[in-house]
Amino acid sequence: MKVLFIGGTGIISSACVTLALKRGMDVTLLNRGKSFRPVAEGAKVIEADIRHFEGTRQALANQTFDVVADFTGFVPQHIETALALFEGNVGQYVYISSASAYQTPPHTVPVTEDTPLENPFWEYSRNKAACEARLRQAHAEAGFPATIVRPSHTYDETLFPFHGGWTVMDRMLTDKPVIVHGDGTSLWTMTYNADFAKGFVGLFGKPQAIGETYHITSDEWLTWNQIFEAIANAFGVTPKLVHIPSDLIARYDPVWGDSLLGDKSHSFMLDNRKIKALVPDFICETPYSEGVLKIRDWYLAHPEHQVVDPEFDATHERILAAYAKAWPDGPNFGQ
Repeated sequence: MKVLFIGGTGIISSACVTLALKRGMDVTLLNRGKSFRPVAEGAKVIEADIRHFEGTRQALANQTFDVVADFTGFVPQHIETALALFEGNVGQYVYISSASAYQTPPHTVPVTEDTPLENPFWEYSRNKAACEARLRQAHAEAGFPATIVRPSHTYDETLFPFHGGWTVMDRMLTDKPVIVHGDGTSLWTMTYNADFAKGFVGLFGKPQAIGETYHITSDEWLTWNQIFEAIANAFGVTPKLVHIPSDLIARYDPVWGDSLLGDKSHSFMLDNRKIKALVPDFICETPYSEGVLKIRDWYLAHPEHQVVDPEFDATHERILAAYAKAWPDGPNFGQ
């Protein structure tokens, strides 16, 4: 099977490339060559920027592929580029959307693929839904062989679960309070990238998947308090968690706030029966209790990535100070 990954060195795509190669597929990556992650051994590389249409068209040189897996489509114009490049010369186009495009907050859980796409809080999610709509139109009108995949929170060794990354981890390690949105009891799903890859690569070349949509996530549901505590415990510290309303966080940091109000602040569990029915070997084997150890080991082995963002650290302090004024007799905000 001849597969083209647009991207291929990201958190999710790198694991999918590794598995595709392991399964004997002929894998080519099309990307800009900017990632710190190395290209998987055995993959061919075409260095091009998919945002530059003519250069990409020439780089592909009229090649055809059994599967194109696109990890880089964020707005409908990106889909127009993909249609112009691949219509008529691909057996299956697999588009990475986002589970955040689902109705937020969901009216019923667990969420299924039939849950409406209605996210009034986050433009990123609405753009993903618009990309999906354009692909469904292309499939209905011209038979474009699209398969849509919606990952939720998928991580690898390099990704902390919270906004701010190492800056938050550094606060834990230095005994400073850290912010958890809401009261920390909303439920969330964490999926290890190698587990996600089994479901994703398992869709390749399956005619039943054409014109269909699948989300691919773990079945492990954790509260945000448990998520923060697990990563802290892996590093051998006890976290001082301070619970702050998401809308207050958004007032101080709109980017962080959008990711909360449009996604993480709501309990979000997904029903994976559809992907399991088509890809029976999709089994998530890495619980988060093991995943956090992988994150710990990677950061301890890569001190150059232990970088504190002073601006985000200062935002943390401003939010904590503002909340302290509203609750002067509170529990010292973890201190």
